[in-house]
Amino acid sequence: MFKVTMFGVGYVGLVTGTCFAELGNRVLCYDTDRQKIGMLNAGEVPFFEPGLAEMIARNAKAGRLRFTDDSRRAVEESDIIVIAVGTPMGHDGHADLRYVRDAAITIAKELNGPKLVVNKSTVPVETGDLVATLINEYRAKDFPVEVVSNPEFVREGSAIADFMSPDRIVLGCSSEKAAETMRHLYAPLDVPVILTDVRTAEMIKYTANAFLATKISFINEIATICERVGADVREVVRGAGSDHRIGTVFFQPGLGFGGSCFPKDVTALHRIAQSRGVTPRLLAAVLEVNDFQLHYSFGKIADHFSGELAGRRIGFLGLAFKPNTDDVRESPALALAELLSAAGAVVQAHDPIARENATAKTGASLHYAADPYEAATGADAIVVATEWNEYKQLDLALLAERMRGSIIFDFRNIYDLREAADAGLTVIGVGRASAVPGRAENRTAGAPVESVL
Repeated sequence: MFKVTMFGVGYVGLVTGTCFAELGNRVLCYDTDRQKIGMLNAGEVPFFEPGLAEMIARNAKAGRLRFTDDSRRAVEESDIIVIAVGTPMGHDGHADLRYVRDAAITIAKELNGPKLVVNKSTVPVETGDLVATLINEYRAKDFPVEVVSNPEFVREGSAIADFMSPDRIVLGCSSEKAAETMRHLYAPLDVPVILTDVRTAEMIKYTANAFLATKISFINEIATICERVGADVREVVRGAGSDHRIGTVFFQPGLGFGGSCFPKDVTALHRIAQSRGVTPRLLAAVLEVNDFQLHYSFGKIADHFSGELAGRRIGFLGLAFKPNTDDVRESPALALAELLSAAGAVVQAHDPIARENATAKTGASLHYAADPYEAATGADAIVVATEWNEYKQLDLALLAERMRGSIIFDFRNIYDLREAADAGLTVIGVGRASAVPGRAENRTAGAPVESVL
C-alpha cells in the first residue's frame, strides 16, 4: 500500500485517484478549488463519468479516499505525489503550464521528506525537467525528490475500464528505484510496463493522441471522397479496418474530433515542432481537415435549405463531444449547434447529460427539449451530432410524425437508410448515399447525386 496524493481533482486526477484507492492505496485528493473539494466531501461528483460516483463512495466509506484543500497536509501525508492538473491551450497554441508550475512550487515549499513526484498531466517534452528544477529552486528543506513521467491514456466515458485494463503503463524514470516504486504501484493491474526516460514518456503521450486524431481526420477525408464516388464509408471502414494493422477504433467518420485532449494536444505538438525548426505538415493537415469537417457538415444543412436557415427549426440530438460524458469542451456537436443558431435557425436541442454544461457555454442561444421527440416537434430537419445509445433505437415513425420536414442529417451514421425511408424520412449521412438504392424519389429533383450527399 502506498500513500498517494493527487494534485488536481479534474477529470484525470479524480478518476486516477479513485482507481488508485480501489487498488488498495490510501489516496488524498488535493485541489485549490474549495467548492470542488466541498462537493466531494459531501458525496457529490463535479462531472459525469459512468461508475465513478459509486467507486468514490465505496472507497471514501472504506477510508481509502479523502479530499482536502490543505496543501501542507497533501504533501506531508504522501509517499507519491501525482500532478494531474490542467494544461489548457495557451493563446499561442502551446500548452499552458501555469498549473503544473504552481503544483511543483507548492510541493517544494511543503516538503517534509523524500518524495516521488509523478507527472500525469499531458505536457510538452522537458516538462519533467521543469518540475525538477522548480522543486530544487523552491524547496525549503533538502529532501530527495525524483520526478517521473506517467502519462494517462483513459477516455472519457470509459475511464474506469481504461485505467483498470490498460494496454500498457508508460513510465519515464531516471532511476531504478523510482521505476521499482512505480511498478509496485501498478502491480495489481498485471499489464505490460514500458519503461523509458522522462522525455520519451512525455513524447509517447503526444504521439498517441496525435495519431488517433490523425485517424479521425483521415477517415473523414475518405468519407468525403466516398460521397463523391458513390462508395459507402461504413463498408470501407469495415473492409480496411479488418486489417489488424489498421483497425476500426478511432476510424469512424463524423463531425471531427473534440474534447479536452485531441485539439489541444495536436496543436501543442504542432507548436513544439515549429519551435524546434520542424515544419509539421501532417499535423497541420490533421487540424485543417478537422476544422473543415465541421463547416462541411454545416454546409450540408445550409445547402439543403438553399442557404436560408433563418427561422428553420432544427431538432438537434447530442451536445457532448462524445457519448457517456457531459463534457462539451471543444465539442464539434455544440459548435455545430452554435453555427446553426448564429445563422438564424431555431435549435431545439437534447442531450441526456450535457445540457447544464452546454447552457453554461451558450447561454440562451439554444432551446432545450426534455427528450428527443420534443426536440423533433415541428422541426424542419433533425441533426444527430452525438451517438448516444438512446438515439439509436428511436421510433422513427413517431419522429416523422412529430416533424414538419422529413430530413435527418445523421452525422454519426446510426440510422439504416431503408428503415428511415419506410418511416418517410430521408437520411443524409457521412460518406454514404442518402438515397436508398432504387428509390429515386429520395433525391432532390434534377440534382446530381453529389449535391445531396
